Amino acid sequence: MPRSNRSRSGRDGRRDEHPELDVERLTAGWRRTEARGGVVWNVQPVSEAQAVKRYRCPGCGNDVDAGVAHLVTWRADGVLGDAADLAARRHWHTHCWRIGVG
Repeated sequence: MPRSNRSRSGRDGRRDEHPELDVERLTAGWRRTEARGGVVWNVQPVSEAQAVKRYRCPGCGNDVDAGVAHLVTWRADGVLGDAADLAARRHWHTHCWRIGVG
């Protein structure tokens, strides 16, 4: 059957709008919490496509280059509040976080 080139419009002739994307909901699915040494951490993976800047890994002290998948971590139980914890987040090599260097 041939493909239709007609636009998919609503009944009133206008194109159906896409619902607003909830970025928080989309990224929260990948975020997890981990407990290490009595501290609860938020851990969020960053894909190669999302990694657009260079960071310093606190585990090994080497650079996490742009284009390299890695993890972003921040305290989930800090006493200064969520904003301060998020501002203090760090970018780790996945391996360094996994083996607990630092």
